[in-house]
Amino acid sequence: MSVDPQRDQGIDRELADLPAELRWREWMARVEAVLFASATPVDRDSLARVIGRNASLELLIDDLRADLANRPYELVETAGQWMLRTRKQFADAIRAAADTGDGALEFSELEMAVLCAIAYHQPIDRAGLAEIFGKEISRDLLTRLRLRDLIATGPRAPRPGAPHTFVTTPVFLSTFDLPSLRDLPDLGLAEVNPLPGRAATSG
Repeated sequence: MSVDPQRDQGIDRELADLPAELRWREWMARVEAVLFASATPVDRDSLARVIGRNASLELLIDDLRADLANRPYELVETAGQWMLRTRKQFADAIRAAADTGDGALEFSELEMAVLCAIAYHQPIDRAGLAEIFGKEISRDLLTRLRLRDLIATGPRAPRPGAPHTFVTTPVFLSTFDLPSLRDLPDLGLAEVNPLPGRAATSG
């Protein structure tokens, strides 16, 4: 999430009238409030707008993580951004009692397979996907993944016609609880458990 720079006008970032300890706690509370209110991961620049100019965001994040150690949710980093996420041990309780809108996280087996292929072989074009699957991958399927903001257009492929390639997005990382692409499961293990995280397959 990025924030309009005009929105921070009028915010006392420095809190110079507060003792150092209270100032630090207020900055922590502001960071937590922003993360709690945001529907998407929040980047460094956005969080920096609510804390002192010389405050260490990393130390604030560390202290906030420690504060949340015994809470049912945690602070995680994904693709250089931060978000609050409920802990995995409460997944069953949440599904039983809360309306979480998880339908958007359900995938067909082919959608999941194509998403895995893009994740491990990006940037890759439709011809590259066809080589992996032995058949053409429909534009409709790729459009569905794009509309969920899980894939995006990458550089043009070195093939005749220079077709566009596909790459994964920060939303892909946050959906599957991955700090970065380096944290993808080993390719051999991925055949058994394709991707970690909250998404489910159907059909």
